[in-house]
Amino acid sequence: MEVSLAPLRTLDDFLLGNSRFQIPDTKNADKMANRIVSNLLYYQTNYFLSGIIIFSLIAFLNPQKMLLGMITMGILFGLLYYLAQTKNQVGKFKKDHPMIVMLSVMCVGYFIIFKMGCILVFLFGVAVPLKFALIHATLRLRNLKNKLTNVADAFGVSKNTPMSIFLMEWGIEPDLKYIS
Repeated sequence: MEVSLAPLRTLDDFLLGNSRFQIPDTKNADKMANRIVSNLLYYQTNYFLSGIIIFSLIAFLNPQKMLLGMITMGILFGLLYYLAQTKNQVGKFKKDHPMIVMLSVMCVGYFIIFKMGCILVFLFGVAVPLKFALIHATLRLRNLKNKLTNVADAFGVSKNTPMSIFLMEWGIEPDLKYIS
């Protein structure tokens, strides 16, 4: 499977002048979820870059605790990947229940990091970039280029990107009926 990086969107399109923000209609949860998924796919490189900047600032302030947290989560997700590839039962369960598996691994990681005493640093380093990306993806109205890109993704015309793989691992896919 070939993975390619999505293009970096301009700062003007991402946050400044041309960007339009609006609180979503919470009565239509499917449409709101589709807006979030579409924006996550379209601005994924911008989210990744801003996440690295935020994560680096927090890691710079507490390097040892952040390193322990990263190693712990890396080992757990690596173990999950290994078991899913080598054990058919684990792979099938992960495919049938992706949300349960991912949340379980995160909870186990949280517990281990908590026992090491570095949970606040690691969660702050991970949670702040995630919150930034989710808040932006929720509030950002989609433009025409965003909609066209998401149609191409849905029909399989575009290449695999890191965000599309991440969303597939969680069992999340964009819904074409809310492209308008």
